[in-house]
Amino acid sequence: MILGRTERGKAPVEPVTLKILVAGGFGVGKTTLVGAVSEIKPLRTEELLTEAGRPVDDTSGVEGKNTTTVAMDFGRITLREDLVLYLFGTPGQDRFWFLWDELATGALGAVVLADTRRLEDCFAAVDYFERRSIPFVVGVNCFEGAARYPAESVRQALDLDPGVPVVMCDARGRESAKEVLIEVVQHAMAYAATQRHALST
Repeated sequence: MILGRTERGKAPVEPVTLKILVAGGFGVGKTTLVGAVSEIKPLRTEELLTEAGRPVDDTSGVEGKNTTTVAMDFGRITLREDLVLYLFGTPGQDRFWFLWDELATGALGAVVLADTRRLEDCFAAVDYFERRSIPFVVGVNCFEGAARYPAESVRQALDLDPGVPVVMCDARGRESAKEVLIEVVQHAMAYAATQRHALST
């Protein structure tokens, strides 16, 4: 075998690595989504909710939640032999948003997870990525017992630009979460191509 080549005569592929953020409100399923698709044991920075945090951690609609992310979640998924995504889940509460700028550095795009029972909780994430011109998709996490709405209704409620994809998903399911990430990559690449075209004209 020739050094540096595989047995089939092909040079080893050096994958392109892309950074994707997973954002949204408190308890929307960010940690769950990262854990569902990660091919490595995900890094989690979860802490138990305490009585001291009850005045600032609104658990309405997610009363069963007893932990919260205080820094980030991290996972990795290989979409193709030549394409690897590094996933960074952002903390959901306002008091940890100072970490977002650090996490957003170098990000290709983002997923904004939404819960139709608490749709207003993702307004801040949508605004964050719009203001920084970071392409994003909205993934509506379809919780059991939550009302189902058409994607266009969610788009109107969030006042999204027509080009922002809205997809339904189950953050617990690997294939469902993977489809959301594929949508992010495709949207971000199309966005980058549009920006390059605008600069060249």
